[in-house]
This record gives sequence, C-alpha cells and structure tokens, in this order.
Amino acid sequence: QVQLVESGGGLVQAGGSLRLSCAASGLTFSGPIMGWFRQTPGKERAVVAAISWSGGTTYYADSAKGRFSISRDNAKNMVYLQMNSLKPEDTAVYYCAARPYAGIGRVPSEPSQYGYWGQGTQVTVSS
Repeated sequence: QVQLVESGGGLVQAGGSLRLSCAASGLTFSGPIMGWFRQTPGKERAVVAAISWSGGTTYYADSAKGRFSISRDNAKNMVYLQMNSLKPEDTAVYYCAARPYAGIGRVPSEPSQYGYWGQGTQVTVSS
C-alpha cells in the first residue's frame, strides 16, 4: 500500500528556510507525480508545488514562485520542498501527495486529482 511520510516541519522566523521531505513507499503505479499542498484552519487545501516523475515538469503556486523549490530523488523514493524567505502567511500544515502519471507534460494542481496523501507536517513562521 502507498505510504507517504512527511518530515522537516517546525517553527522558523520570517525570512528563514525549511526543507520538507516526503518518504514514499508502495508507489507501484507508473510515473508517479508528487505534490506538496498546504492547509490552514478554515481554508481549503491548496497546491504549493508539484513535480513529474522525471522532474522535468514542475508546477508552482504563485505564492511559491521564486521562494520554494520542489525536487525528487527517485532512487531514494524521496520528494523535497525547499522553502526560502518564509513568511508568516506560509504557516500551515504541509502535505505530500501522489498520483499516477497524468500525460505528457501534465502536472495536476488540484487536491482532488491526487489519491494518496501523507499525514502532514506543521510549518509555523513567526513574525
């Protein structure tokens, strides 16, 4: 069965950096696309970034562009989210998600398009 385990969250001051990691196992379907999403109380879960199997195609939410970087190491079954220049509004629970291959150059960005989720890791950015 698919298992996604996030780590690396914590408390950081505004302007600081964090690197989230997602350890994936049981991804037996072809070309899994991986994504990072976040959610705050009272708001819907929203995409932060997503990456294709090869790493050649990525998607970033506008809020993440220029500050966050998604990467993956398929040999280690790991996905990472490097977050720099963090802001208080980045405070959220961050989730790792996976889904099968979606087609050439396609990296879905809607939570409903992902079928496998981790438990989440809390990121808190203090001002």
